[in-house]
Amino acid sequence: MANSWRRERWDSLRLLTPNWQTRLPGHHYGGPEPDGYMTMGEIVEFIFRFAQLSQAPVRTATAVTSVTRTDSGYRIETNAGDIQCRTVVIASGACNRPVVPALRHAMPASIAHITPFDYRNPGTLPDGGVLVVGASATGVQLAAEIVHSGRPVTLSVGEHVRLPRTYRGRDILWWMEKSGIWNQRYDEVDDLARARRLPSPQLVGTPDRATLDLNALMAMGVTLVGRLSTVRDGNALFSGGLRNQFSLADLKLARLLETFDDWARRHPMPDVSAPERFEPTRAPDPARLKLDLRNGEIGSVVWATGFRPDYSWLHVPVIDEKGYLRHDGGVVDSPGMYALGLPMLRRRKSTFIHGAEDDARDIVDHLAGYLARNV
Repeated sequence: MANSWRRERWDSLRLLTPNWQTRLPGHHYGGPEPDGYMTMGEIVEFIFRFAQLSQAPVRTATAVTSVTRTDSGYRIETNAGDIQCRTVVIASGACNRPVVPALRHAMPASIAHITPFDYRNPGTLPDGGVLVVGASATGVQLAAEIVHSGRPVTLSVGEHVRLPRTYRGRDILWWMEKSGIWNQRYDEVDDLARARRLPSPQLVGTPDRATLDLNALMAMGVTLVGRLSTVRDGNALFSGGLRNQFSLADLKLARLLETFDDWARRHPMPDVSAPERFEPTRAPDPARLKLDLRNGEIGSVVWATGFRPDYSWLHVPVIDEKGYLRHDGGVVDSPGMYALGLPMLRRRKSTFIHGAEDDARDIVDHLAGYLARNV
């Protein structure tokens, strides 16, 4: 139970969502630190406790090896026997496999390659500096932890979502929830495909509720470079568009804060402080465009370049050419098949623990209707 949290996370990881927002149907955080962030062990315990309370017939240590369509529904093959069913809900998540670009094969053999699934703590890395590729939540957290250990860190930055940890005295995710942004539906978004591919926001859950943006990383000593574009003759070459990436992220942040301020004007609250704005992201001058990977400066590369789902077991023609599930708000393109837990499945909060309940309720309603129509 909670296998990915037990075996595929680094030691210091905490949830990005505050404890008060960590809730499942009939089960919520009840401890003394509602504004804190659960550790990995606490998350495992939270999920385990929910399983006990719900008394759901969960089969643990059971691996699904194949799902195929039958005349009456679906056949599920597992290592503990087969299951016949009329409907299937795929809740295996969107982060089953780390994405590692093919250009890793052009790097010198002396460079060690680590994914977030492999990484546990800085002590497990080989000697030398570290190049972290990717500046979403995972990339910035690992860069900060590694540089604090005394290792030189270079962070390759592409498109990213900048967020402060707190705004006007409240957690930024409080604002996302209260203003209604978390509940924005998938059919209300102009570019749904892009919204589902956005990187996770630059957030970290720490006891001091610190903001971990690129300015904070530079202050720690992290060297920022542009997007890794290619590797040639043992040199990593980076895009020169770093300032543009910074400006775009800063602009989107400013627009988001304006949305919060507009909501606050319409819903006055005495315990919310005055509007604030944040320093623009500082660009290194000059920006480094090349990094020699042969001179010993870099000993390892941490690929924080995102994740992909793994549907190798799903033998039903519902996967698109890019390897993603074809669905309309969780209703998969096969009768009686559904999905949960994918990015912006039905709402912006779909991939967060507290977002599961509303999505699940909608999916169950559709599923029940399907069964009633197909008796």
